[in-house]
Amino acid sequence: MEEQWFVDRVRLRELLLKNPQASRQHLAEQTGRSMGWVHKWRNRLLAARPDDEDVLHGRPCAPHHPPQAIRQEVVNRILEIRDHPPENLRRIPGPRAILYYLHRDDVLKASGVRLPTSTSTVWAILTQHGRIARPPEIEHEPIERPDPLSVWQMDFKDVSSVRPDGTGKRQHVVETLNVIDTGTSLLLESLPADDYTAETALLAVAQTLVVHGLPDQITFDRDPRFVGSWSGRDFPSALMRFLLCLGVQPDVCPPQRPDRNGFAERFNRSYDEECLSITRPNTLDETITVTDDYKQHYNLERPNQALSCKNQPPAYAFKELPMRPRPPEVVDTDGWLKAIDRQCFKRKVSSTGKVVVNRTPYYVGINLVARYVVLRVDAQAKAFHVEAQGRQVKTIPIKGLHNMFLDFQGYLEMMRREAISEWRFTQRSLRHSVTRLPNSPES
Repeated sequence: MEEQWFVDRVRLRELLLKNPQASRQHLAEQTGRSMGWVHKWRNRLLAARPDDEDVLHGRPCAPHHPPQAIRQEVVNRILEIRDHPPENLRRIPGPRAILYYLHRDDVLKASGVRLPTSTSTVWAILTQHGRIARPPEIEHEPIERPDPLSVWQMDFKDVSSVRPDGTGKRQHVVETLNVIDTGTSLLLESLPADDYTAETALLAVAQTLVVHGLPDQITFDRDPRFVGSWSGRDFPSALMRFLLCLGVQPDVCPPQRPDRNGFAERFNRSYDEECLSITRPNTLDETITVTDDYKQHYNLERPNQALSCKNQPPAYAFKELPMRPRPPEVVDTDGWLKAIDRQCFKRKVSSTGKVVVNRTPYYVGINLVARYVVLRVDAQAKAFHVEAQGRQVKTIPIKGLHNMFLDFQGYLEMMRREAISEWRFTQRSLRHSVTRLPNSPES
């Protein structure tokens, strides 16, 4: 860079020797430099001899004389102003206020010492002497990576370039379900669709399990298509029961904690910035095409900065992957109950002596009307133990259980139907809550 500047200065001197009265605009056009640059170097070159070579070299920007150091009496005065605000100031003075009082100190001005004029200097002095509380530096410990393919994370990503229909009733026309393995950062699946519900999400997850085997755990957020009711007051959703019966532990992120699903969230960002924002697909078919291409690029070509990948594409960092167990041929349809053994549900008894758990009524007794009871799950007995005021009053069999074993496809079909029913109920509840808003047009 300095060599090019030197050439431009030589060119400018040649132009000035030929025509010392040339305008700055003309000189700027001839040298390809700015008017300010021409103004500075024109004055320097005209003031020097025509054969002076030293003038063609740049000058160091550092000051020739460093500023005088802040004396200790000035530092003491700054700290005194900070600790004991003068002139009845009823707050702790900041750097600007300290400069105001400092420059009004007649003793310091009479001594001729240098007084700071910058708030950054006052900040540095206050910090050095412990007057500014700085939060301690957080030492981030890397997350211990699980074994390859043993822990997954998944999340939906909307494709905003696909516009909604004319009615505008659908917020997300096309979405992709992205599944990431946390142990290797491999993108296992990226499945675009325009009809994701609890049913289709369940089928997409089942398809991924069939292709890649069963992990020990899958993490996801509180999307209703994953968890059903956001309140969690009932039994696990159809998807969660499906996973539990296959021996996969669902891990639901707490509210407002996207960091718990960080691998999926980070992939969504890369997918959006490096694929969707560039290709801008307009239809589902276009989304499928560009997503398939990006999946190959992400796994096989794109260097990944994750600690486990060491700046290599995930497929090259992990050339050999373990075989994960396949879905079982026979599934216990009520195996999910073990996961909620001893879980309690608090309910208020209605005027008919009933409580409702998972949209199913249970009669607990007319003598308990308007009182709260606790229903404790007994997975082995497949029953609720009803407790009132710390005393067990009765035992009720849990309704809606299947008490059977099914082959995998049969079980998947059964859970698909349950997911449809669950999703319809969720949508009805949502519409009902909207109509009851005080400012809604229907109210």
